[in-house]
Amino acid sequence: MRSVEDILALLGGAEAAAGQLKVGTEAIRKWRQSRVIPAKHWPAILAATGLALSDLTPSPPLGTPAPSQDTTMPNSPPAGATACLVLDDGAVFWGWGFGAHGTPVAEICFNTGLTGYQETLTDPSYAGQIINFTFPHIGNVGTNVEDMEATTPVARGLVVKQDITEPANYRATLHLQDWLKRHNIPGLAGVDTRALTARIRDGGAPNGVLSFPADGRFDIEALVAQAKAWPGLEGMDLAKDVTARQSYQWDETVWSWGKGFGKQIAPKHKVVAIDYGAKRNILRCLADAGCAVTVLPATATAEEILREKPDGVFLSNGPGDPAATGVYAVPAIQGVLKAEVPVFGICLGHQLLALALGARTYKLDRGHRGANQPVQDLTTGKVEITSQNHGFAVDSASLPEGVTVTHVSLFDGSNEGIAAPGQNAFSVQYHPEASPGPSDSHYLFHRFVGMMDKAKAAA
Repeated sequence: MRSVEDILALLGGAEAAAGQLKVGTEAIRKWRQSRVIPAKHWPAILAATGLALSDLTPSPPLGTPAPSQDTTMPNSPPAGATACLVLDDGAVFWGWGFGAHGTPVAEICFNTGLTGYQETLTDPSYAGQIINFTFPHIGNVGTNVEDMEATTPVARGLVVKQDITEPANYRATLHLQDWLKRHNIPGLAGVDTRALTARIRDGGAPNGVLSFPADGRFDIEALVAQAKAWPGLEGMDLAKDVTARQSYQWDETVWSWGKGFGKQIAPKHKVVAIDYGAKRNILRCLADAGCAVTVLPATATAEEILREKPDGVFLSNGPGDPAATGVYAVPAIQGVLKAEVPVFGICLGHQLLALALGARTYKLDRGHRGANQPVQDLTTGKVEITSQNHGFAVDSASLPEGVTVTHVSLFDGSNEGIAAPGQNAFSVQYHPEASPGPSDSHYLFHRFVGMMDKAKAAA
């Protein structure tokens, strides 16, 4: 008897099979999960493949679990499974591999965004992580060169519910499957992503291994041991891995429909952006706000930063533990603050500014990742829907005198923003540039420009 996977392969793959059998890709996904193809489709399959009736898979006994629901540790994969996610507590999620073959180990996180999977996968803040997407339609708009947030993606893998579909968007230039292979990123489909998300929500972000071996062999005990042995993100300085290797200039502005990206030709301010893992759209937003941007590596010293004679200094997003990156970043930021240069930080940059001001940071149990995170501005009472990606936070109780909390998360009350008016510095935990996400917080770039205007006027 042939498995569902064998039959789909003979039909030319999931997309081709859907076309020949005149069904949707959701039907194909359900066949894979149940390991059954309804009998009404058998005549078309027999005609297209030349198989005999005895070759078709009969219905399994009632109650047989789908591969993705199996969180035990079988010695061999369930029928049709070609990849799995193994957590450090021994749980195993079986499914179907796609993208590149590989066995990466990482922290497992979930992302709740409804759009922008390519921007998410190329966000440097996801270094050291495998992303579980809660939204089921991943791959439906393909990929393109304009939506890359970094030259080289650093996310270690992805987990999705449904099979990757053919792209249906005029901007698509490459199928997500081919894009993942090009960037050596493995994926796992057919997983109950809600169940995985619930585990992370209730127990915190675990370590795990996404195994998609080319030879189809799995050593579950060894994979569990590998997940347990991985040290985790706490204490890791990952900014050094994703930062620019040398300084460069940036003048590209934000994308607009029908025009693409623009160019800043008449900047009013000179900004030094410290790259701890900066997304390209952050730099575009700075340029769009009237800034000539010079990007420096994460390890830049205060002397190197001030040598550029900036009107303001921007501290970017990035991955890893802020306390580890702060070993070299904090002295540099303190030197900039001492020189009374306006400072604006986001994400990791927010945490590093807080450390430089004397506060502490800590690791969140489950992190904030997605484009639907509500944040309240305490100065206005206004609520913004924000895009976020962070696993660490600033301890508001540790903020010194003269530093105030400006924003809080409406999910868990954690710190989302600070201001140090006496030192011309402010920062937010979230991503005001979005990409992907809402544009509620774009005004913060203009607030930074206003701060530089004031500093120039007072000089």
